[in-house]
Amino acid sequence: MKLAIQGTCLCGAVQVGATRRPRQVTQCNCSVCRRYGTLWAYYRRSAVSIVAPRGGLEDYSVRAKGLRFRRCRSCGCVVCWDGRGKGGDRRLGINTRLLDPAMMAAVPIKVLDGDVTWRIVDAYTKPEIWISPSREPARGAARTARRTARK
Repeated sequence: MKLAIQGTCLCGAVQVGATRRPRQVTQCNCSVCRRYGTLWAYYRRSAVSIVAPRGGLEDYSVRAKGLRFRRCRSCGCVVCWDGRGKGGDRRLGINTRLLDPAMMAAVPIKVLDGDVTWRIVDAYTKPEIWISPSREPARGAARTARRTARK
């Protein structure tokens, strides 16, 4: 599988990647996502690669048949949520905070009211949540972010 974007958990034990950069990400305020502080990108399972050592991922579900949230057993970073369905076409959400910040800086963020209405209530793009404005951009990253922002 050729990955267009990749990242790791804090300790580097879990690697995650996808076949395309997300077009947008979701900031949800439901009881779980609000506490995790994640920004989700949604993919078909067949478009995602998650590599971890045996026993390196730990699962948590709010409800027995609900979404399964997976995190690194070593550093605790939330990696993804995964449905209980079978097959490569089932959907999952990747925590984009683990992905390359230079590639994520220009991606729009949708704000989902997962607490009450389950509707999108806002949208924004804010590169400084990915990369400090004080940091020197990686060679070519600023050019890529400007080019992406113009589209």
